[in-house]
Amino acid sequence: MVLRKVALIATLLSAAASSAVAQSNPVVVELFTSQGCSSCPPADEFLGELAEREDVIALSLHVDYWDYLGWSDPFASPEMTQRQRSYAVAHNTRSVFTPQMMIQGEVSAVGHRRDDVLTAIDAAAATPAPATIELTEQNGRLLVVIIPRREGLNGVVHIVSYALPQELQIPRGENGGQTVTYTNVVTDWMRLGDWDGQRMELVAPAPAMGKGVAVIVQQGRVGPVLAAARMER
Repeated sequence: MVLRKVALIATLLSAAASSAVAQSNPVVVELFTSQGCSSCPPADEFLGELAEREDVIALSLHVDYWDYLGWSDPFASPEMTQRQRSYAVAHNTRSVFTPQMMIQGEVSAVGHRRDDVLTAIDAAAATPAPATIELTEQNGRLLVVIIPRREGLNGVVHIVSYALPQELQIPRGENGGQTVTYTNVVTDWMRLGDWDGQRMELVAPAPAMGKGVAVIVQQGRVGPVLAAARMER
């Protein structure tokens, strides 16, 4: 899996939409996890519960630094490990760990500590979003509209592809013999470009069948989330 920049295509939304997603801004929850981490299955299960909420975008990012413990996680990628390390640098933390949940790009919590995670989600949901995102599928393409709610904003636009929930048995390693359901495993994280705080209309690939796409605007690569939306098929 390679992170890559995707060319921006500015467009006027002049045609009728075939389908649309209308959402208030959901809270983005990123779970850094691994099939080789014995502490992770409870957090993986919890993420599945969070994914059922309309007000949460729950994403599973598998890291590769536990792959030496008898089992190489097939979902793991160095890009997800680097994203977690970037969060650590941004938050002046010397080390990384699993299971870690990042809530709205700002709050770190141990992934199976439900009360801590739910408190952070509630606090993020109670904060007025500085922008909104509208997603519409038209002719096999995803139309993205970013609408600012206040002035003086800027950020990075990301589009994240993920697989819908799947149940797998882990044959070896610390979780050998366990069957775990993995929810919204990130398969691609692409930077679309920069947002200058003005209304913006973009075109991106629509999700394939059985897949989901989230569009996230952050202050920087791993800063606070300004707006987010998702579409699943």
